[in-house]
Amino acid sequence: MKPLVRTAALSGYVELCRSLGIDPQALLKSVGLDTAALVVQDRWISGAAVVQVLELSAAASGHEDFGVLQAEFRRFSNLGPISLVVREEPDVRSALELLIRHQHMFNEVLHARLQEGDGLATLKVDLLLGEAMQTRQATELAVTAFHRILRAFLHPGWHPLSVWFTHPAPADASTHRRVFDSAVEFDQKFNGIVFYARDLDAPNAMADPLLHEYARQYMKPITTSQDTTAADRVRELIEVLLPSGRCSIEQVARSLGVDRRTVHRHLAASGETFSSLLNATRMHLAEQFVANPRRSLTEISDLLGFSSLSAFSRWFREQFGCSPRAWRTGASRQRTDRD
Repeated sequence: MKPLVRTAALSGYVELCRSLGIDPQALLKSVGLDTAALVVQDRWISGAAVVQVLELSAAASGHEDFGVLQAEFRRFSNLGPISLVVREEPDVRSALELLIRHQHMFNEVLHARLQEGDGLATLKVDLLLGEAMQTRQATELAVTAFHRILRAFLHPGWHPLSVWFTHPAPADASTHRRVFDSAVEFDQKFNGIVFYARDLDAPNAMADPLLHEYARQYMKPITTSQDTTAADRVRELIEVLLPSGRCSIEQVARSLGVDRRTVHRHLAASGETFSSLLNATRMHLAEQFVANPRRSLTEISDLLGFSSLSAFSRWFREQFGCSPRAWRTGASRQRTDRD
């Protein structure tokens, strides 16, 4: 399976596109994504699709600095649950090392590593996609995001010794100079940030010493293995794609960067099929949605990817043995009895 990234990687993407006069929905659709998929930042989507849409957006807007501009919309919380732990590490070194060690929790494409020598620290950033494609914008987004994280750990006025990119300089580097000051250089040996190693020993400006132990305790249950199963990935994508009305195995395969046979093969290895996962996901979501009286049944039908309310009602009766309206009435009575 191809690597995935959390939808938080595109945080602020819609707003940036609109500010630059381009259509985010059309661009996302061209790579198999949808604006609906970006609403919840903990969903997983194709890393290759994210890389591609950033390149397309830069071309459509005429902004070679699109990735840098995108990074300015990012917040520390976009890292997900791991951000709650990293921010309470006592010094920059432990915070950065923890973030790098668990980078798979928020981005399977990202490969960052920290090196030290001769009084210098070098944070190198690569993107591992498993296929050849242009990655200029995604690389600049990742490096700029790390630059912002280091400033948060240290102080807003902090500057590295240099910020390097392997690709050529843009025609207009004013945004890069504004963000990185005079430290930015192009056509270099690697993508990353070079700074004094002593900065790693500085106290983490975001940390509250009294919360460190609590954060470490919180870390244990949220830490995930890098060995995410194929079924987990497909389940996540089904939940993202259902509201778009385009939830098919072909679309899931495209999002994962493989063909449908590969998806079938991986699911079969874990005793699952696409149909079983689709149905199980719909059942799980239907229980939550139908019990909520603020959602209309028509809205729920759309959210679960049905072509009509009648199709949804028939499916619901087959799965739960009653109509969605009857289920909702029963759930309401249970809440009243508990109260």
